[in-house]
Amino acid sequence: MSGFIDVHGHVVLDESMGAAGSACGPELGKHPDGTPWFRVGDWRLDGVPYKESLFMQAEMRLEAMNTAGISLQALSPNPLTYLHWIDQTDAINYCRTHNEAMGLLVQAHKNRFIGFASLPMQNIEASIVELEYSVKELGLIGGYIGTDFGTDFDDPRMDPFYAACCELNVPLFIHPAPSGLDGPLRDPRMRKYDLDLVIEFSYEELVATSIIIFGGVTRRFPDLDICISHGGGSTMLHRSKLRLLAERRPAAPEWIREPGIFDAELDKLWFDCHVSGEKEFEFALSQIGTNRLVLGTNFGGWDSGSAHYPVEIVEVLNRNAAKLLRLEPHQN
Repeated sequence: MSGFIDVHGHVVLDESMGAAGSACGPELGKHPDGTPWFRVGDWRLDGVPYKESLFMQAEMRLEAMNTAGISLQALSPNPLTYLHWIDQTDAINYCRTHNEAMGLLVQAHKNRFIGFASLPMQNIEASIVELEYSVKELGLIGGYIGTDFGTDFDDPRMDPFYAACCELNVPLFIHPAPSGLDGPLRDPRMRKYDLDLVIEFSYEELVATSIIIFGGVTRRFPDLDICISHGGGSTMLHRSKLRLLAERRPAAPEWIREPGIFDAELDKLWFDCHVSGEKEFEFALSQIGTNRLVLGTNFGGWDSGSAHYPVEIVEVLNRNAAKLLRLEPHQN
């Protein structure tokens, strides 16, 4: 089947509503005037019709994919429902319910959808168990997590999780979530004008990428495929200065100070190309290159359609996606 392979398409699964407990939800409803709302804990999103949209309607999504020229899409958890900060028992129950529903969805449309697993990252051991179950029993293709869950990416406690990804031979996708939903609010200013969707996300992607590199994650796990959303946020804008940091600052690990090492490690990461604006995309491409770039659309999201779709390199992007996602030859 010709067309794009899209690695960045969030879904909302009806079966997962209420799976984290009555206090957390998640929950869908409508105001008396018919306006829809979506609740996670004490946080509520008004005016987004998830129930009637492609986020929850598979046939509607497939029609939109056909129009957009997308042949295969990797479905992933909604960032509003990572639930990385809630009680770990509730998180474990939620992720299992979510992933079983995801497994059924992709199995029903296995020529068009593949799916990532939601993981309870507040408990690393439980996340390993859930990842293994999701891959081996449900046919999901890897883990999908946020950038902040109480354990830094370079923490040694994460190493068994990375090792599990390598042993299962699956990728790990990292995508930010707005803070303050089920965990601490990082900066109240980000709540003004929905700035968290741009500034906070971009910042979190930069921090995640930097800690992974400086913390030696890519060095310790050379076979681990990590993909970071939105071209790595503002990472590529700061690539040269991060390189200087690695080579000149005493806080940088000694192994990364040798010229060329920082770039070699950064180039082991994958990035999706959901970067809004053609000029912005051209800059990101100049820094990332094409060897580890895959197509991402945030399909159906608030900024869907704003990113530059690089039709001229679709074959390269599809080959990359097939490698990253471990796709069978007939899906390339």
